[in-house]
Amino acid sequence: MLYYPPKSISKIHYFNSYKGDSGYDFGFSFKEMLEYKLYEGQPIVFLCIGTDRSTGDSLGPLVGYKLSKMIFPNTYIYGTLGSPVHALNLDEVLGDIYTEHTCPFIIAVDASLGFKNHIGFITLSDIPLRPGLGVKKRLPSVGDISITGIVNLSDSIDSMLLQSTRLSTVMNLADCIVKGIRTALFTI
Repeated sequence: MLYYPPKSISKIHYFNSYKGDSGYDFGFSFKEMLEYKLYEGQPIVFLCIGTDRSTGDSLGPLVGYKLSKMIFPNTYIYGTLGSPVHALNLDEVLGDIYTEHTCPFIIAVDASLGFKNHIGFITLSDIPLRPGLGVKKRLPSVGDISITGIVNLSDSIDSMLLQSTRLSTVMNLADCIVKGIRTALFTI
């Protein structure tokens, strides 16, 4: 079995999705991180986490849906609007990924909650994602790279905030993330 030791730079980058060039800025930072961390020939797996049943938690499936319409070599998408990856099936999907792909490089995409002045921001990090953390769920950490979109406030009633998140915020984040991913993967 092949093993690629992880390379880490442990830095979190923030991008304001409402700024005009933020998709490209995110894309170039994402490309740099990929070039540093990805080994030649390693399959890229986008693990887009969330559900279409909650506006605030639909960012991952929206990104997965949009990415599934594009073709990138040696790249695989898990988690779309039609086949979401969420708390109930995450372990099973991770098992499928490791069965289907040798030494996959996983890029986890999910919605997150944060401060009011960070709503609409994208984060990019080489720290694994902890899905469900904002709503107090215990799920496995995932990803060699994590991408989150801050969709709403972090508050004591987090699950209600996800239900009342503006769709326009989620769509803007999804469009910006996909633009950045497309920019990075077409220029590698």
